[in-house]
Amino acid sequence: MSLTAEQQDLRDAVRGLLARNGPPADGTADGRADRGSRWRRLCREVGVAGLAIPECYGGAGAGPAETGVVMEELGRDLTRSPMLGSAVLAAQALLATGDDAACARLLPAIAAGSATAALAWTTRAGHWDSGEVACRAREAGGGWELDGEAHYVLDGDTAGVLLVAARTPDQTGLFEVDPGQDGVCRTASPAMDMTRRLAVLRLTGARGRRVGGDAVGALDRARDLACLALGAEQVGAARRALDLTVGYTMTRVQFGQVIGGFQALRHRMAELHVLVESARSLSRAAASAAGSEPGLQAAAVKVYCSDVLTRTAAEMIQLHGAIGITWEHPAHRYLKRAHGARLLFGRPDRHTAAIAASLLDR
Repeated sequence: MSLTAEQQDLRDAVRGLLARNGPPADGTADGRADRGSRWRRLCREVGVAGLAIPECYGGAGAGPAETGVVMEELGRDLTRSPMLGSAVLAAQALLATGDDAACARLLPAIAAGSATAALAWTTRAGHWDSGEVACRAREAGGGWELDGEAHYVLDGDTAGVLLVAARTPDQTGLFEVDPGQDGVCRTASPAMDMTRRLAVLRLTGARGRRVGGDAVGALDRARDLACLALGAEQVGAARRALDLTVGYTMTRVQFGQVIGGFQALRHRMAELHVLVESARSLSRAAASAAGSEPGLQAAAVKVYCSDVLTRTAAEMIQLHGAIGITWEHPAHRYLKRAHGARLLFGRPDRHTAAIAASLLDR
């Protein structure tokens, strides 16, 4: 599926900015500084943080398709940014609540990139199910108090805006929680993929401000849109992993010729090309068609793009040979991203089961 002229310009702007800032850093403190610099420039010069936020809240009013263009470019070099957790997951959950006052108060800073938002939701099991939230909320003193332990909170240890999904006595709600109060403990969570910042959030009698009403629909929509964005990121990573692998096979000489000339390897890389391009087509088509309920399309993207990146990254390691397992080579970073992204927002088998159940109900 081809990009429009405007989407091509957006892609070129993001890719050009990332290229001017040099290759991505590793997971050290310097890498985190590199992430901050790139993110500020992406927000200031391209406006990526506010891309899918309505104009009335300081955004550009674009949609999932444009978000996917940006995510695909960020995925190419595994660029560190809070785009997925803040500009997509948290911002879209907030928008879906329909709470105009909360949106007007919080979204302009998120859209500008001056504030990072995090959504605390899932349990240690990582199901990302709107009926299975990690925290509980109770009314106390005319307000709300929250308790619980949420896992896999994207940018949760540094975000200035904290949204928490919590179970009330009669429904599921979304709450704005001041991350600086005594009842909030945020701990960075070591992950295999050092380019993805995750945290564990522990609440003990933390005060919260309710946003909107029943949040089940808002959480489902935010997760689905996040799956679409993650799928685009996986496509970008898979495409870059394949390009690096093809480039290597055209320079590595064995038995007097480049290994890219061996028919068996050419067939393997051709198969990967078909997989990557079909994943890209699915990702873009689903994002363009995403309406008020992108559930099935999002589930399909999550399943297929996860499998494609996992296979492409594994082949990248194998086709590079010994150099592919060294720390200095980027191959291990793509494999780690593949495994981490595969589990984010629910395992592929759970999404497959949701698709099957939906089809059987028809």
